Parts: sequence; C-alpha cells; structure tokens
Amino acid sequence: MSSWFQKTKIVNIDFSKYGDGLVPAIIQDDETNKVLMLGFMNQDAVDKTNETGKVTFYSRTKQRLWTKGEESGNFLYLKSLLLDCDNDTILVKANPVGPVCHTGADTCWNETNTSNDFLQHLEEVIEQRKQAAPDKSYVASLFAKGINKIAQKVGEEAVEVVIEAKDNNEELFLNESADLLFHYLILLNAKGFKLHDVIQILQKRHSK
Repeated sequence: MSSWFQKTKIVNIDFSKYGDGLVPAIIQDDETNKVLMLGFMNQDAVDKTNETGKVTFYSRTKQRLWTKGEESGNFLYLKSLLLDCDNDTILVKANPVGPVCHTGADTCWNETNTSNDFLQHLEEVIEQRKQAAPDKSYVASLFAKGINKIAQKVGEEAVEVVIEAKDNNEELFLNESADLLFHYLILLNAKGFKLHDVIQILQKRHSK
C-alpha cells in the first residue's frame, strides 16, 4: 500500500459550528470513490493526519485522538484533504487497508468497496485472472508467456485497429478497438501500472 499523500494546509476550518468543537470528516476511497465512513476531527486530528499520512479522528467515546487502524491494522492512508464551501466539513480521500467498518464490512454502509468504473473493474478482473492456471484462463496464459508476448499482442491489436479504421465497418472497428484496450490494460498490469497512472500524466499535461 502506497503511503504517498498530498500534504494540505487547511485553513479557516470552522470548529465553532457544532457544540463539541468538532467537524465531520467524510472518508472517501481515492480509487473507487466509495464513501467509506464518517468520523469527527479537531485541529489536532487534522494536523496528525497530515503529518503521519494515516487518517486520525477525535474519538468522542474515548475522548482522545484515534488513528483508524491503530488496533486492527486496517489503516486509512491519506491521499488528500478538502474543506467544503461552509468551512465546517472535511472530505478525506484515502486508501483503505482491509475493511473499514468494525463489523468487517468494506464500508459503514455495508457496501462492497468496488468502483462503478467498468475499466477499473476490468483491471481488477485481469488482476484476479492472472493468478489462474494458464490452461484455464486466456489472461493467465498471456502472463505465463511473458512481457514480450503481451507487448507483441498489443502491437498486433493496434495494427488490426488501423486496418479497420480504413474501412467502413463500424462494428469491426469498435470490436478491434475493444480488443486493443483490453490487451493494453494487460500490458499495463504486467508493467506494474494501472490506467489511472496514465490518466494522471494526461491530466498533468492538460493543466500546463
């Protein structure tokens, strides 16, 4: 689990809005965008979260700072902190380790923490299938043949897309495009990356 996070100096948090001097902190999975849980923070909890990279709350029952996962090991690794327009609610984007809820569920709303993004779901399927026996899974058979074969397959599919682009059969063009994207996701996995890594580069280029 990556511990990289973006230190964010949040100013003007309105801790006076509520009687106990705390503000709600909504925890969202940085990758799946699922809402994981709701906690409460004071300034010390915000500071410790930002300093350690592990999401820390102020526990109203324990009356002290409480780092999520300090007993279970199911930490929430910070990615970023955002303050809402009224300055009284914090959005914490994080990467969870293990289930978030004390019941053992992925979220405190008993939801499965999976993305609604189909391409991300497809990446998860590829990750699962590469562990299968090569004679039982096409994906596993590609991984068994090594990176050169995977890269070659991407090249072959790219050529097919170019060929179909020159014709007027839209169905064939779209199907070959789907094949290319699927094999590209496999290549990214084989190289230790995800589509999100490529998207981040595009976003950086777009912002220049």
